[in-house]
Amino acid sequence: MNGKIGVFDSGVGGLSVLREIHRLLPNIPTVYFADQKHVPYGPRPHAQIYGFVRQVVEFLIEQGAEVIVLACHAGSAASLYPLREAYPHIPFVGIEPAVKPASIATKSGVIGVLTTQATADGELYRKVLTQFAQGVRVITQVAPRLVELVEAGIFGTDEGKHIIADYLDPLMAEGADQLVLACTHFPFLTDDIVSVTQNTMALIDPGLAVAKQVQRVLPAQFVPSDAPHTYFTSGDALAFAKALKILIGITAPIQTPT
Repeated sequence: MNGKIGVFDSGVGGLSVLREIHRLLPNIPTVYFADQKHVPYGPRPHAQIYGFVRQVVEFLIEQGAEVIVLACHAGSAASLYPLREAYPHIPFVGIEPAVKPASIATKSGVIGVLTTQATADGELYRKVLTQFAQGVRVITQVAPRLVELVEAGIFGTDEGKHIIADYLDPLMAEGADQLVLACTHFPFLTDDIVSVTQNTMALIDPGLAVAKQVQRVLPAQFVPSDAPHTYFTSGDALAFAKALKILIGITAPIQTPT
């Protein structure tokens, strides 16, 4: 079966996961959809997010996706469980805050979770905390402006670092030594985050773990293909093309759904 891996995010953040999928599974074609018409998802209610995601899932299936990756913490929080019920024949790979590895690695007993409101409010996050954060203090820091920085391509500026510091200073003051990047946009801010924290916190990016899970759930009949990767956005195609080049070094035509 020459199916595709569908990868979805509210914007460009999911490219941090796509990058790892390409590294691990270089011969499996992917179709990426950025719902930039509705970014950011973080402040939106779960019912609205699920409505957006359901439409994108239908589109990805039409494009030949046989496995679908919700490379969006807010999208996973609002949609992963109902999507699995609605499409039992499709393997869905969601993304959850990487509290487990942070809890194992912490020396101070304090971890920070940098996230969005929709993820923080979700059942998925509550489940992760219950399972993996026993005996560890977790500080949840909702950081919506960081999504805006990445979508706007603002990196390495004093303005951006001041915004990051506003979110991270309280975590450092409380002694957090692990920082869970619970939004796929945030790994693209790694250099700026390290500049602000001066390496006082280890950064945990779940992108590779998600790619490995994709590899595990691929149907056995999947075969390598030289079909091209394809990219769609519900927003500005030229802006997305620029981000694709800057963030993961890919030059490709960008399509908009009709």
